[in-house]
Order: sequence, then structure tokens, then C-alpha cells
Amino acid sequence: MSSELTALALAGLLQFAQVVLYAIPANRQLGPRYALSPRDEGRVLTGFAARAQRAMNNHFENLMLFSLAVLVVTVSGTQSGFSAACAWVYLCARVLYVPAYVGGWVPWRSLFFATGWMATLAMLLTALLA
Repeated sequence: MSSELTALALAGLLQFAQVVLYAIPANRQLGPRYALSPRDEGRVLTGFAARAQRAMNNHFENLMLFSLAVLVVTVSGTQSGFSAACAWVYLCARVLYVPAYVGGWVPWRSLFFATGWMATLAMLLTALLA
């Protein structure tokens, strides 16, 4: 398996971990009755659970773009040392983003986000220019 696909698989596992990181405190905060309900009425999370939910949602959004970049470089055959490095930079930035977001590390959260986003953009652009 290529470095890009390995990084993508690990980013997928990170998403699973983030779901758990969010779900446990959210279910504790909202209670089992609400967690098992159809959730017709909205409830607002606060504190750690709310930050974990926002970090999880952010990764869902960014994982879609990263998956697209990995697909493009893989299918087009434009994989390179640079695209592999970008994939690992993305993954490292996303791993660091989770505690930065949940812990409220300013400005690190934004820097980690921007690093992963730019790595994804670089993968797409280099595939187009190859």
C-alpha cells in the first residue's frame, strides 16, 4: 500500500477515535434517555463534549478533501515523495489538531488546521501540474 493510502487509512481510524472521544462525554452530558431517543428536540452540548464534537465534525469535512487528494494522486499515478510527505504532514497535523481544539490551544489549533489544509491543497495542485 502506498504512503498516501496508508495515511488515509490512519486518518479514517482517527475519525473513529474522534467519534468515541465525542460520544462518551456527550452521552454522559445528555443522559441515556436522550441518547436513546429519536432526538427530535435539539440539545446544546457544552464544554469538552461540545469542543470534541466540533473537532470531530471538522475532521469529517477535511477527511473528505484529503480522501479526494489521495484518490487523485493514486488514480492519476502522480504519487511521489512529495505527495507522500504531504499525506503524512496532513495526518500529523490532524492528530495534533484534536488535542489543540479540545484543549483550546490558541493559536495552535488554527496552525494545525492550516498545515493539514495546505498539505491537502499541495497534493491536489501537484497532481494537476504533473
